[in-house]
Amino acid sequence: MNYNPAELENLHAFYKNQLLGNTLPFWFPRSFDAEHGGYLFMRDRDGALLDDDKSVWFHGRAAWLLATLYNTVEPRQEWLEGAKSGIDFMNKYCFDTDGRMFFHMTRAGEPIRKRRYFFSETFAVIANAAYAKASGSAEAADRARELFGKCIEYATVPGLLEPKFTGTRPAKGIGVPMILMNTAQQLRETIGDPRCDALIDRFMAEIERDFVKHDNRCVMEQVAPDGSIIDHIDGRTLNPGHAIEGAWFILHEAKHRNNDPRLIALGCKMLDYMWERGWDTEYGGMLYFTDVYDRPVQEYWQDMKFWWPHNETIIATLLAYTLTGDAKYAEWHRLVHDYAYSHFHDKEQGEWFGYLHRDGSVAQGAKGNLFKGPFHLPRQEWYCTQLLASLTGKERAEEVIDLKI
Repeated sequence: MNYNPAELENLHAFYKNQLLGNTLPFWFPRSFDAEHGGYLFMRDRDGALLDDDKSVWFHGRAAWLLATLYNTVEPRQEWLEGAKSGIDFMNKYCFDTDGRMFFHMTRAGEPIRKRRYFFSETFAVIANAAYAKASGSAEAADRARELFGKCIEYATVPGLLEPKFTGTRPAKGIGVPMILMNTAQQLRETIGDPRCDALIDRFMAEIERDFVKHDNRCVMEQVAPDGSIIDHIDGRTLNPGHAIEGAWFILHEAKHRNNDPRLIALGCKMLDYMWERGWDTEYGGMLYFTDVYDRPVQEYWQDMKFWWPHNETIIATLLAYTLTGDAKYAEWHRLVHDYAYSHFHDKEQGEWFGYLHRDGSVAQGAKGNLFKGPFHLPRQEWYCTQLLASLTGKERAEEVIDLKI
């Protein structure tokens, strides 16, 4: 059943109220580190600090969020200052002598861990770009474009990064083209960069050519360099939520390009395939891992329900519905929305639990760690608010609805 106008207005109000009245207040201002700068996000169910270590990923992600809220919702000074705190911490402490970024820091900015890939850098790109738009900082804009160039090099020049595996069984993952497409979209839509459109085309083409398998009705998480399926456990493992995130990046690009019908079809196919693969018909919610040939999956948490795939699926189904008018996507959106807000949302303490057992019971109550913090959930609520505002006329005259990722 399609959504009627009143239902869309109610959804708009719901997402906006959750974002501004529930999700953000859980994190801020308590997570600002007044002593060392940056953020303290490793928090228990009630917001109490579990650990004062810092995730570099989440400094970029949270700075992006705060600057984006400043740019698109309301120019609150605390959001602008909060974004600057995260960016200043990254610039001061989070870059190694080789120019690459760390992953895990002490509270005072001492490095603990550095990973082989460059996702910390991509989050720093979008943070600096959003902050540059909010503040007018030429330094942040230059930093964003410089880091973007480094990310392109890391992705395209062999040997720059230490490999994780030997060359015995070469593989590539969907994560790199996805995150670089996302990064290019955000850079283009904040401060602009002439490299973005061609790179977005390149990465969308790679995803379509090598990872989308129409014969198998799936989107692969990793493939051989030629795009073929690697018939081993790691190669067969699917991550439905991750692929659905890629689907909505492509649907967003379709919207940007005046509702490009070919890209709408591609994004919807990816969503269709991975809903079939991931939706738990017994308990509801999105399974974390499945197998391309329906064989057993190696990871022991394979049937758990993690928070972030539900955020991505809420966005993807709503975006697919607004672009196509297909009642199927409205129904899927209702299903995943209702499941997520009835199981993950902590109605007593705010925000979402991160990890559920397959039956929907809470596995543990922590709200923040190195991988969970104020990004997937507030991004979902923000994006859906912006999307629905443009459909229902709820934006104020002075608010320009600019759909960013």
